[in-house]
Amino acid sequence: MTMPKHYAIGVDLGGTNLRAALVSEAGEIIEKVRVSSSGDAMSEIEKAVRGLLRDGVKGVGIGAAGVLNKESQTVLNSPNLPEMNGRTFGDLKLGVPVVVENDANAAVLGEKWLGAGKEFDSFVLITLGTGIGGGIFHDGKLMDVAAELGHMSVEAGGLSCPCGSTGCLERYASARAIVDAAIKGLEEGTESLLNDCCGGNKYRMTSEDVFAAACEGDNFARETLKDAGRYLGVGIANVINLLSPRAIVLTGGLIGAWDIYVKEAMKEASRRAFKNLYESTKILPSPLGGDDSGVLGAAALVFNE
Repeated sequence: MTMPKHYAIGVDLGGTNLRAALVSEAGEIIEKVRVSSSGDAMSEIEKAVRGLLRDGVKGVGIGAAGVLNKESQTVLNSPNLPEMNGRTFGDLKLGVPVVVENDANAAVLGEKWLGAGKEFDSFVLITLGTGIGGGIFHDGKLMDVAAELGHMSVEAGGLSCPCGSTGCLERYASARAIVDAAIKGLEEGTESLLNDCCGGNKYRMTSEDVFAAACEGDNFARETLKDAGRYLGVGIANVINLLSPRAIVLTGGLIGAWDIYVKEAMKEASRRAFKNLYESTKILPSPLGGDDSGVLGAAALVFNE
C-alpha cells in the first residue's frame, strides 16, 4: 500500500519579492512562484497559495520580513514592508493551518535542513537582499530572538533608517543601500558606465546593474560595492565577536557579487574581529541560492509542527 504524500507550502515575504513553493517532506521543491511584494502582499499570498494547493498539503509556513508577534501572527514592525505593519496573517483565508516566523529565522531552518547549516550545531545566517536580516542557530536549535542584524548601528549618527534608528548596517550594505549610493554618486557628476544603464534613467538602477558595471571594469561601481562590503565586514566582525559561531552562512541576491562585495567584507571582518575567533568561523555561501532557503525553511515550520 502506497503511503499518501505530505506537502507544505512555504512563503518567503521579502522587501522586494514574494516567493512561494510547494515542498515535499523530503525537501523537494515541486513548484514555485515569485511575484512582487510591492502591492497588496496579503492578496498576493492568497493567490500564490491557492495556485499551489493540492491534496496532502498540511499547512502554510510564512517567513515575513520584520518583527512579528508569532502568537497573534501579526507584523509589528517591518521597515522594508511598512504597509504590512499591523497586518495579521491569521486573516488569510487559505483553508489550511498557517505558521509564521521572521523570514531570516525561517531561512535558518532551510539551511539547517538542506543547506550549509547541516554540519553545524551553531551558525548564524545573514540574508543579503533589499534589506539585511539575520537568524541564529545555537546549540542545536533556532534561537527565539529577533536577530535583526541589519539594524545594528555601524555608523554613530549615520543615515536615518525606516526602523527609527540611525547608522544601521542595512543603510550601508544592503542592495537598496548600494543603489542609493550609486545614484548619489551619479547625481554628483561621477563618470561611470552606470550613467547609461536603464536607458539613461538612473533611478531604475538595481544592484545587479552596479555589479555588471563593476565586472566591466567600472571603477565607481567597484568602489560602491567595496564600500558596502566594508560595512558588511563591520557587521560580520560584530557577530563573530559577540556569538563566536562555527559558521556564518550568507544568502540572498547579493551573494552573486561574492568576488567583490563579500570578499571585501571578509577582509574587513578579519581586521576587526578577534583573530582566533575569526579564524575559527567559516564564512560560506548558501548552496540553496538566493531564492530557496526561505521557502524551504517556511515549509519546515509546517513539518516541524
